[in-house]
Amino acid sequence: MATKQDMPAAKPEKPIVFMGTSLEDIRAFPLAARQEIGFDLRRVQQGLLPRDGKAMKTVGAGAMEIRVQHQGQWRVIYVAKFGGKVHVLHAFVKKTRQTRQADIDVAKARYQQAARE
Repeated sequence: MATKQDMPAAKPEKPIVFMGTSLEDIRAFPLAARQEIGFDLRRVQQGLLPRDGKAMKTVGAGAMEIRVQHQGQWRVIYVAKFGGKVHVLHAFVKKTRQTRQADIDVAKARYQQAARE
């Protein structure tokens, strides 16, 4: 039987940095969407991928999108490669088939800011 001493040490979780208005934007989402996003952000902190995510190469290398479908299409764009942190770049409701250029531009600007920190 394995003991606690035999278990590998857990990696410390990466802290989350909310860029711009991303935290306030997430707080405006419906409760169920917020819960799913919180669960996926926790997975990212632990070094795992979100359950439903995709790479956002148009934002920058390593940028990912968390996708939640609950009473609408909710999106969170993050990057987890700068300074050992998870930077939440942008959060928004997706109303069209393709991500709006304005949302990509916001995420790009915050990506560049996170890269400089």
